[in-house]
Amino acid sequence: MPVVTIRNVPHTYQLVGKGKVLVFIHGWLLSHHYWQPLIDLLQSDYTCLSYDLRGFGASQPTAKNDEFTLESYVQDLVELLTHLGISTCWLVGHSLGGSVALLTAAQYPDRVAGVIGVNVGGGIYLQQAFDRFRRIGMQLVRLRPRWLQFVPLGGWFFARNGVARPLAVKWGRQRLKDWLNACPRAATGTLLTSTTEAAVHRLPQIVSTLSQPLYLVGGQQDEIMPCLYVRHLASFHPRFRAGEDIVWELPNCGHFAMLEYPELLAQRVRLWVNQATVTPSMAS
Repeated sequence: MPVVTIRNVPHTYQLVGKGKVLVFIHGWLLSHHYWQPLIDLLQSDYTCLSYDLRGFGASQPTAKNDEFTLESYVQDLVELLTHLGISTCWLVGHSLGGSVALLTAAQYPDRVAGVIGVNVGGGIYLQQAFDRFRRIGMQLVRLRPRWLQFVPLGGWFFARNGVARPLAVKWGRQRLKDWLNACPRAATGTLLTSTTEAAVHRLPQIVSTLSQPLYLVGGQQDEIMPCLYVRHLASFHPRFRAGEDIVWELPNCGHFAMLEYPELLAQRVRLWVNQATVTPSMAS
């Protein structure tokens, strides 16, 4: 896969297809791979860009002073778009990637035509719940023995974790690999900076300022980002307040809608992008 150095970090990316530009941003402890089933269904009609965020997948930092905040990921994305000559695009973000997409849209409205958030929500801060989430997250980062990659049942476990129905074992193996390979500083940095009370309450403020279309996808069996949080975040968008339903809930779906229901999600992405008035394009 192609690699471009962005702010001193080599970033791995994939650019395929033709037409309007869709940029796919993965979530925490993941990589670009999880978008592939969706991209396979969309690349005949859209230019699809996916990449590994700084510190995840194959985009590993080499210096110890790198930043791992939402703002730093926004800057990485904008520089990647500039490098590839992409002037305007839709952003499709999963979980943490959705937060990156929202902040990018708010800060660069001329470059982002719309946002689709997959298993993205927020704005409700419960102290005990978030303390527990951070505690478990930190344990996931610290307790990563390399020998787990050789345990046959490792992929089996990750293929069933966080989803309503089991994924193919290859996705479980990929999740195990990405979990083990994630840069510790990136994993802890994104976890701690994105789950503070201020950060959680900031998301609705960001959404309320967006002039672009926003659509959010929730899984009705998602225990990581329940639909209650998805709808709460959506309620701050001007189109929601104007009476438009911008939330799509998938029954029998967990936290990985792009893997659990790629065909249905591809249909919905086509609908949302094609009905938009602004046409994403490649810079000439």
